[in-house]
Amino acid sequence: MYTLTTFRSVPSFAVGHVRDLRVRWALEEAGQSYDLRLIGFEDKESPAYRREQPFAQVPVLHDGDLALFETGAILLHLGERHPVLLPRDPAARAQATMWMFAALNSVEPYVGNLANLVAFSMDQPWAEAQRPVLEEIALKRLGQVDDWLEGRTYLAGEFGAADILMTTVVRLLDGMGYVERFARLTAWRDRCTARPAYRKALAAQVAQYVVEPTVA
Repeated sequence: MYTLTTFRSVPSFAVGHVRDLRVRWALEEAGQSYDLRLIGFEDKESPAYRREQPFAQVPVLHDGDLALFETGAILLHLGERHPVLLPRDPAARAQATMWMFAALNSVEPYVGNLANLVAFSMDQPWAEAQRPVLEEIALKRLGQVDDWLEGRTYLAGEFGAADILMTTVVRLLDGMGYVERFARLTAWRDRCTARPAYRKALAAQVAQYVVEPTVA
């Protein structure tokens, strides 16, 4: 049994984007049940939690006595146990692992910078000048992924952990119109987010954080 640690509550803008979604999705694809351990923001700086996650972030995955942080490492660990996430053929596995690293290192920093600027900083006097710079590099990266997807259904053969990571990265720009400039990328994102495991994982995260309004 796996145990996934995440926050008990988050601001409304983060619902559907907290990175435990990546792990939930992977576990659903692998058909694995898991328990949740919910912590408050006040708990993340505790000495006990910092021994598990030195950067005071979520998620953490417990697999027996093993505790892992960083979603790339967690999905790689799960892929080693569940072939639906990472192929067993060495060459195919290397390609899939390459795209896992690409999602986190070559795409996420630039997409994340743009998403944060648009979502949180456009009221700042410096933001208008900075936006074209961040848009240029983010769009370049999105275009490069779009080019790679020509003639491909998924990033590296069959659907797997690389697609999970890259989809959650691309979704940082949801509602901003950037991804939709690229037809192949949009179609790939839509294929990934139409998967039952994704829908189940997303629904579980949203349900965890949504508080039903009180009826007078």
